[in-house]
Amino acid sequence: MREKLKTKFIEVYGSSDQPIHMYFSPGRVNLIGEHTDYNGGFVFPCAISYGTYLAVRLTNSETVKFTSTNFDFTAEISLEKISEKVGNEWINYPLGVINEMKKIGIPIKKGVELLFDGNIPNGAGLSSSASIETVTAYFINNIFGNNRLSREELAKLCQNAENNFVGVNCGIMDQFAVSMGKTNHAIFLNCDTLGYELVPLNLSGLKLIISNTNKQRKLADSKYNERRSECEQAVKALSHVKKIRNLGVLKLAQFQEMEGSISDKIIKKRALHVVSEDQRCIDAVDALKEADMNTFGRLMNESHDSLKENYEVTGLELDTLVEEARKIKGVLGSRMTGAGFGGCTVSLVKEEIVEEFINVVGAAYKNKTGLNADFYIADVGNGVRKLS
Repeated sequence: MREKLKTKFIEVYGSSDQPIHMYFSPGRVNLIGEHTDYNGGFVFPCAISYGTYLAVRLTNSETVKFTSTNFDFTAEISLEKISEKVGNEWINYPLGVINEMKKIGIPIKKGVELLFDGNIPNGAGLSSSASIETVTAYFINNIFGNNRLSREELAKLCQNAENNFVGVNCGIMDQFAVSMGKTNHAIFLNCDTLGYELVPLNLSGLKLIISNTNKQRKLADSKYNERRSECEQAVKALSHVKKIRNLGVLKLAQFQEMEGSISDKIIKKRALHVVSEDQRCIDAVDALKEADMNTFGRLMNESHDSLKENYEVTGLELDTLVEEARKIKGVLGSRMTGAGFGGCTVSLVKEEIVEEFINVVGAAYKNKTGLNADFYIADVGNGVRKLS
C-alpha cells in the first residue's frame, strides 16, 4: 500500500530530493454504546484495519497542496489563506485541523504537498472524516510540533475542528477511537469525563464483519439533531425530580424510579434507550473480561433492538441486514453501528462461516431491498501513527 501511494504521489507531484513521509489513521467501528456519546454516556469502539493513508512532502513554496485518490477536487492554498473554508469540499476536514493547530501555536511553517488515500467507504458511519482529521493533526504535530501534543490532545483538537470549522456537532468518540486505538483492544470511554480503559478483545475463532447497506444516509443529520433535542427535553423533565446535567449520569434503576416525570411517550423511549444502552456497554465490558462472547453477542442484539424500537434510527436496510445475519447459525450478535438510517452493521461471526455469512446475507439483502451490500472483515488495529 505504501509503495503504491508513493508511486501515485510522484505521479501527482513529480520527483524531488525531499523525502516523502507516510502516515496512517484508522477508521473505527463502535461495538456497542450507540447515541450515548453526546449524552455523556459510555461507548465501546475499536480502531479497525481500514483507514486513511497520507503521503507528505515539504516544499520551498508558500502553499499547501491537497489531493485525494478518493475525490476529484484538488486545491493549492497559500499559507496566508489556510484558515478559510472552501465550500462543502472534503478539504475542510484537514483545513479545520490546520486552523486549530495554528490557534495553539503549531502552524504549518512552509509549503507542503499532501496526498490522501482512504479505503474506508465514505458516508458509511466508520469515521472516514475523523480518520482524515486525525492523520492531518498527527503529521503536523510530528513535523512542525516536535510531537508536543498527546494522542488525547490530538483527539480533542480534531473534534474542535469538526465542530467549529466544518460545522458538524459530533461527539468525541470517533476522534478518540482513531487516536487511541490499540491492536486487539477496544476502548471503554466515558464521554463525560474522557476517562477510558483499553479492554482486551480476544476474537480467537471469531471475526468482526462490517456490512455496508450502501444506502445514502439522507436522514441521518436531521434526525441526529432531532434526537439530541429529544434527549435534552428528557433531561429537563427528569431534572424536576433530580437535577442532572445529562442522561449519562443515571443508572437504569434510577431512571426507572424517575421516568414518571416524563409525560411524552416518545421522549421517554429516547431516554430509555440511552440509559439502558449505557448499562449494556458496562455489561459488554464485563463479558469481554470474562471471555464470554455469547453474552457479548446477546448485548449487541439487544442494542440494535433498542435502537430500532426506542430510538428509531434504524430503517429497512439496517434491520434487514441484522435480521438476515441473526438467522445464520454461528452469528453471535449483529447490530447497526453509527448514526443510523443507513451506514453499516457490525456482526460477531464464527470464523468458519464467514463465506456463508457474506453469500447468504448478501443475497437476502439484495432480494429484499434491491441494493448490493458490501462486506468488510475488520481486524482490530492501532491508532494513528507514522509508517516507518
